[in-house]
Amino acid sequence: MSTRQQPLSDGKLLHHRAEGPVTAPPLLLGPSLGTSTALWDKVAPELSVTHRVVRWDLPGHGHSPAGLIGPGATVADLAALVLALADSLGLDRFSYAGVSLGGAVGLHLAVHHPERVERLAVICSSAHFNGSRPWEERAALVRAEGLAGLAEGADARWFTPGFTVPELVEDHRRADPDSYAACCDALAAFDLRERLPAIGAPTLLVAGREDPATPPAHLREIADAVPGAALVEIPGASHLAPAQCPEAVLTALRAHFDGGAKRGMEVRRQVLGDTHVDRAQARQSEFTARFQDFISRYAWGEIWTDPTLARRERSMITLTALVAHGHYDELAMHIRAARRNGLTPEEIGAVLLQTAVYCGVPAANSAFAVAQRVLAEEDEAAG
Repeated sequence: MSTRQQPLSDGKLLHHRAEGPVTAPPLLLGPSLGTSTALWDKVAPELSVTHRVVRWDLPGHGHSPAGLIGPGATVADLAALVLALADSLGLDRFSYAGVSLGGAVGLHLAVHHPERVERLAVICSSAHFNGSRPWEERAALVRAEGLAGLAEGADARWFTPGFTVPELVEDHRRADPDSYAACCDALAAFDLRERLPAIGAPTLLVAGREDPATPPAHLREIADAVPGAALVEIPGASHLAPAQCPEAVLTALRAHFDGGAKRGMEVRRQVLGDTHVDRAQARQSEFTARFQDFISRYAWGEIWTDPTLARRERSMITLTALVAHGHYDELAMHIRAARRNGLTPEEIGAVLLQTAVYCGVPAANSAFAVAQRVLAEEDEAAG
């Protein structure tokens, strides 16, 4: 797993932070107005176990340059900046989750650039933000007086009483006023309600039950309009649910985005065969269930699905590793798997002969005995 802070690319790209395996499925995380990538601090590291997670900052927020948008900006402008970032990272297609304004960006992408969005999660957001006037008034206030006064009321807008995240409040205070006001312009003009039925990406809506800015009714409106959408309401959460209730948000996002267990089970059956997998599932108990889930998600859902190596190559590597450690029961299973992955008996023999050099003759001798038995059983079954 890797984490890196991306340079600002001469002020032309949104600042971002990338985490997770480079070969994992990409997942972009969008922020809410007044915050930064820190909004995702308690969620992104966990999501990066199975995804290449890319968090980004709004213009003039966090470490993003202030001049990327100006007065009269739209959500379409912000979406274009996100696509430019994705293009710079070589991400042709990605999943996306966003909070509030970041969620609106996700909705715009799903409607206007459906070929780019694999799956979508919209958190504490809306297809409209209660009309233009409140945002026009806020934009005018910020342009005239800056953000210090508005930041004083951030806790009341973002969290339930008694809860705060000082780092996010400081992000609000330090944001560039002109960029913040331009984001208010974008919210003022945003209304995607009539286009929601066009969204084809699998969509999850996450509502904070105590959210005064985008109440659950706003998320229900989207869920009712987007075909096949799912809705989760989080008790006790206000507007910045990922910061206030990260465990609940993480659970919802994992269920929506992490198809690793399902993909892994498909690959596991293709490589090991239905008989073996069914037998393993039948033996599963409450004690072993988490281990079986781990194997499906990580070994089969991430490693075996990585296209860098072909399955034939993975079988060769696996056979060698099993011989080296003397795991002969597993070796028998993976010799059968190697045959499914296209290896001939001669190629399997060549792999085992190679292990005699690097793993030792006694290990290879035992391995050849296992392989001979398995291949003979195959021949008998075929005859």
